[in-house]
Amino acid sequence: MNGAPPINRRARARARRHALQALYGWRLTGKDAGELIAEFEHDPRTLAKADADYFKALLRGAIQHHAALERHIVKLLDRPPAELDAVERAILQIGCYELAHRPEVPWRVAVNEAIELARAFGAEQSYKYINGILDKVARELRAAEINGAD
Repeated sequence: MNGAPPINRRARARARRHALQALYGWRLTGKDAGELIAEFEHDPRTLAKADADYFKALLRGAIQHHAALERHIVKLLDRPPAELDAVERAILQIGCYELAHRPEVPWRVAVNEAIELARAFGAEQSYKYINGILDKVARELRAAEINGAD
């Protein structure tokens, strides 16, 4: 065992939900990550059951690397990125960030968590679209992990 505390999956899932809300806000308002984090920290109950550190890392990372993440996503879209729903775009950004920058998160977990966000917050069938895009991103970014697992 590596001595790291076990990952609380529910707390991580809540962190992703809050990151989705914050990224949606970022796209609408253009506020920076620090301002968005401060809004979530203003009410301590908001992040009480979430992995607050993971929320902050997701939000900061997704914003900091958004241009590179968009390049991975845009080439796989069947429409211009501006035509994507803002929620779905934020979900793709989170999933792609985890695939690109969080190697400790298994690729299947990153994709499945994005699908769950889409089921909860996206349009009725958007989870299928999210799945298709992130599966292709995973095959590009995590080929060694996928090929070793299959």
